[in-house]
Amino acid sequence: MKRKYLKAILIITFLITLFSLQSSFTYASTMGDILSGAENFVSQGQSNTPISGDSIKNLSNSIYNILLIIGVVIAVIIGIIIGIQFITGSVEQKSKVKESLIPYVVGCVVVFGAFGIWKLAVIIFGGLA
Repeated sequence: MKRKYLKAILIITFLITLFSLQSSFTYASTMGDILSGAENFVSQGQSNTPISGDSIKNLSNSIYNILLIIGVVIAVIIGIIIGIQFITGSVEQKSKVKESLIPYVVGCVVVFGAFGIWKLAVIIFGGLA
């Protein structure tokens, strides 16, 4: 049963990645198109509009908050499911639920530890800029 969920998640992730990458491809029909595209790319890089530290910090904070909310929601939902399985299960099912608690706790520690490191890095490197 876990394999079905894992396969479904992997397929969905692959399709989302495939569709998001497909929109960034550029097709050129002639050598002139390739050269003009390269010249446009270089001229965009040479423009005098530097990226400000505030805009990067705001973008990082937005991404951080969105991913943190998603992580908390997923952790809570899985925790509720595991809790319900533990409460309503038989003795054998309870032992299986206890075995599934170890990956759940490790996953929560990894995810929320990563968010802590990210926030710490933003604070430390934000003070250097």
